[in-house]
Amino acid sequence: MAFESLTDKLTAAFAKLRGKGRLTEADVRTALKEVKMALLEADVNFRVVKQFIASAEERAVGADVMSGLNPAQMVVKIVNEELTKLMGSETTEISFQPGQAVTVIMMVGLQGAGKTTTAAKIAAKVKTKGKNPMLTALDIYRPAAIRQLQVNGEKAGVEVFSMGENHRPADIARAAVEHAVKNRRNVVILDTAGRLQIDDAMMEELREIKSAVTVHQTILTVDAMTGQEAVNVAKTFDERIGVDGVILTKMDGDTRGGAALSVKAVTGRPILYVGMGEKLSDLEQFYPDRMAGRILGMGDVLSLIEKAQANLDASDETRTREMAGRVKKGKFDFNDYLDSMSQMRRMGGLTSILGMMPGLGVRQEDLENAVDEKKMKRIEAIVLSMTPEERANPKLLTPRRKFRIAKGSGNDIAEVNRFIKQFEQMQKMMKQMGGLTGKKRRGSPFGGMLGGQGFGRRGGFPF
Repeated sequence: MAFESLTDKLTAAFAKLRGKGRLTEADVRTALKEVKMALLEADVNFRVVKQFIASAEERAVGADVMSGLNPAQMVVKIVNEELTKLMGSETTEISFQPGQAVTVIMMVGLQGAGKTTTAAKIAAKVKTKGKNPMLTALDIYRPAAIRQLQVNGEKAGVEVFSMGENHRPADIARAAVEHAVKNRRNVVILDTAGRLQIDDAMMEELREIKSAVTVHQTILTVDAMTGQEAVNVAKTFDERIGVDGVILTKMDGDTRGGAALSVKAVTGRPILYVGMGEKLSDLEQFYPDRMAGRILGMGDVLSLIEKAQANLDASDETRTREMAGRVKKGKFDFNDYLDSMSQMRRMGGLTSILGMMPGLGVRQEDLENAVDEKKMKRIEAIVLSMTPEERANPKLLTPRRKFRIAKGSGNDIAEVNRFIKQFEQMQKMMKQMGGLTGKKRRGSPFGGMLGGQGFGRRGGFPF
């Protein structure tokens, strides 16, 4: 999970501040010292950390903060603003040529950073914006590189231009642009060859491509999991060929986040997108303010909404509205449960969703302990072992049918009985809460989601 380690350390540092009614300068400096250590352990560039702490401390020990009613919140606010500034403050988009003029985007990076997959992700994303993109295979060295691009292009529904492995990349690029003009493709994405390390041959080839065609955007793909080395790579590429923006891949596996926090400050080049998985849809726009909120454990509701919109189609929205109506009437059945599980899975799973919700105030480790994904799958197997009639009408579940379901799902009969009993209790609660809509009430039908028994390592209903 991105920034997991850093978020946990910062949350612990600020928790100490919140426990005090008033703060002294010593309190603030002690907290910022812990922030400094957390950033250094996250592999953030040490010069960047030094400047960051100096700026945050200058603001945090000011009279307005120290004399405020809630100085602890003010310190967190200042750190949040400084983190946002560090990552670029404003969101940067890929710029396109006006009208139907062809925009040429050159993807560069080291081998293994996920450049070819990212090129296809970019193509899929610009296609949703009404563009007519075309991928171009310029990696004539790596075995199966052209085939990989063709497979990904097919998944994205985007044409892939290739001339095989026996032509110079610069010549292929020139032919690709000519083909795009003739066939009304207004975005050409060049997937160039990478190397295991930066060398003169690679840089010379990239310069030849830039000489052969007009490249409007040069986008560097770097592996976020390499930390400070990713920043060094970005700096070298920018100095030698010029870079307009950076895409950080494998952010879903980077628990530290040093690259994301250092790239803009060190290179001056903005982060455009972050790769959060292998699927073509797993490419998120980089919003510095939202990312700062995630790092500080403040959630990211806007990105959660956008993820829902991107992953749920019109039929999903219709089913969700229908489900909401049944919830109010207490008619939520096992088919609705399967639909909800399917929707959450497409959005990255319950742990991912809860991690983007503000106000939970829990560490990522605690969140993962509360949500047992394996147990959720076992419970889903119980529902899948039911017949369609049983899912629609739980009253049909006789002891004999429950034994069959337990055997079919690989669960103990006690587990099946416990799940069904909890489901019935939730139905009753939903019906009661539906009758209280608009009235002042305590709690929520989902308030015990992480308590109780059933789906977490400490229990809880799986919904």
